[in-house]
Amino acid sequence: MGIAVISYSLTGNNRKLAAAVAAALSAEHIEICLAKPSATWTIILGMVLGRTPKVQPHPSVLEKYDRVLFFAPVWMGKVASPLRAYLRQLKTRPQPYAFASISGGALNPNPKLAEDISNRAGAKPAAFLNLYITDLLPPDSKATTMKDTSSYLLNDGEIKKLVGLLEASPVWSFC
Repeated sequence: MGIAVISYSLTGNNRKLAAAVAAALSAEHIEICLAKPSATWTIILGMVLGRTPKVQPHPSVLEKYDRVLFFAPVWMGKVASPLRAYLRQLKTRPQPYAFASISGGALNPNPKLAEDISNRAGAKPAAFLNLYITDLLPPDSKATTMKDTSSYLLNDGEIKKLVGLLEASPVWSFC
């Protein structure tokens, strides 16, 4: 059994962070992929209409683990749509889970994110952490718009720093 670190990432940031956490925990890292590629406009339309895309591996993969740690971006103040199928799986077959994210697009907090995740999973996460690209940047950084931060790619040093932040958070004690 054990813990699964499950990630979805459009830019690669959440995937890199999840892989580093999985390695530090000696946990299995499972990467969520869309069954078919989606254009940006399709993703936006899906978020507005509340659609859940078909994903691989099948969400039933969660049943093999005692605990699940999710990493995914935040889109339009909500969890990225590819994670929805996995949260729905938790609603039908409850198990302990935690959620962490490194978000690029938000320049402000996402106050309803934890509620969105809890509603979709049918229970609150055991731990929750929403980190922002803007918090990693130096104060004099020129990346100050959503376009700048959403296209920002984390380097290895920043991933290491984020793993350190996670080690000091409730997310790590969940694991």
